[in-house]
Amino acid sequence: MKKKQQHPGGGADPWPHGVPLGGAPPALGSWKRRVPLLPFLRFSLRDYGFCMATLLVFCLGSLLYQLSGGPPRFLLDLRQYLGNSTYLDDHGPPPSKVLPFPSQVVYNRVGKCGSRTVVLLLRILSEKHGFNLVTSDIHNKTRLTKNEQMELIKNISTAEQPYLFTRHVHFLNFSRFGGDQPVYINIIRDPVNRFLSNYFFRRFGDWRGEQNHMIRTPSMRQEERYLDINECILENYPECSNPRLFYIIPYFCGQHPRCREPGEWALERAKLNVNENFLLVGILEELEDVLLLLERFLPHYFKGVLSIYKDPGPKAQVNWSSPREPWICCTRPRWPYHQRRHAEGRWIAGGGCLGLPTLIGVQISCTCM
Repeated sequence: MKKKQQHPGGGADPWPHGVPLGGAPPALGSWKRRVPLLPFLRFSLRDYGFCMATLLVFCLGSLLYQLSGGPPRFLLDLRQYLGNSTYLDDHGPPPSKVLPFPSQVVYNRVGKCGSRTVVLLLRILSEKHGFNLVTSDIHNKTRLTKNEQMELIKNISTAEQPYLFTRHVHFLNFSRFGGDQPVYINIIRDPVNRFLSNYFFRRFGDWRGEQNHMIRTPSMRQEERYLDINECILENYPECSNPRLFYIIPYFCGQHPRCREPGEWALERAKLNVNENFLLVGILEELEDVLLLLERFLPHYFKGVLSIYKDPGPKAQVNWSSPREPWICCTRPRWPYHQRRHAEGRWIAGGGCLGLPTLIGVQISCTCM
């Protein structure tokens, strides 16, 4: 009779039918010894720890990749070490670009305030300095619905940075819709002069030529087109009334319906937005000094702009006629002059900190309080 084998540790043999493939497991307390699980696979506690550490590093690296929006530094170093691989370029978003200067600038230009000249300069500067100039073909829609605001802000925010966006549009609050608030700039002018420029522009375009004005306003009646501006003011035509002269303030007040109502509320909100969101609000009558300040404040966009402006090449020129009754225009628009004076106060302060001479020498035909 075959004698029953005894286990070395005492008791019955746990493997009565023979040792399983790879050998028997070690006794308790013997994990430090190498254990043959398979003929070609052996591991120890140290090997197990190394595998777990490798897995942990891989998981952390993947987590950092997702959080930073791009590959971790050690992967970039690895790519540089191994060669110019395109794998990292083809997988996942590129790392976010943090620029040492304002990379999002909005110029919500006010109509008939020299914006055509400034945009012409920006086209030259964008090619020279390599920033992204984003323009719009929409020129006659300054008030937007909530959905239109969201869509426009989304389109602006996804533009390649650094960018400068420009359009005739009332102030947009990017933070209200979850976007990063850009730096705003703008240029205004004497409200009466702006009104005069717009009055003739609607009738005769830039050059007051017959073909030009027929294309711009073909439905305007001849008696309306050639209406004397003094008669328009004295007879209180709708075109020469307060709402037209209130045109500037909504560009700083914003998209709220009350911003389109002449009054203290719109004025105070416009002043608040100027203080909190606008880097500079220049004055057209002092355009060269405005350009100098822009060159100092935003050199990555406007460096060399003054020399380009002074170049004898062609520029957009604005001409207007003065009415015989300027005091009538002036006694009506109370709020635009308050907004202008507020901008002038910031304008003088901005010039003083740069050591510029007295910048404000604008002659207003009467005192509007």
